Amino acid sequence: MASYVSPAIQDKFETLSVNLKNCILERNVHLENIHDLIRVLEDICKEEEE
Repeated sequence: MASYVSPAIQDKFETLSVNLKNCILERNVHLENIHDLIRVLEDICKEEEE
């Protein structure tokens, strides 16, 4: 499954760094809203802390 970023949050997604966007897209996620994006960012933070 390829990652998907809804046009509704594309502008927020584009404000992230290139490295962070790539990290998100590598996870094969489906981002429909800001809550989906926040959840993925929280997951990344948790993994970095471990």
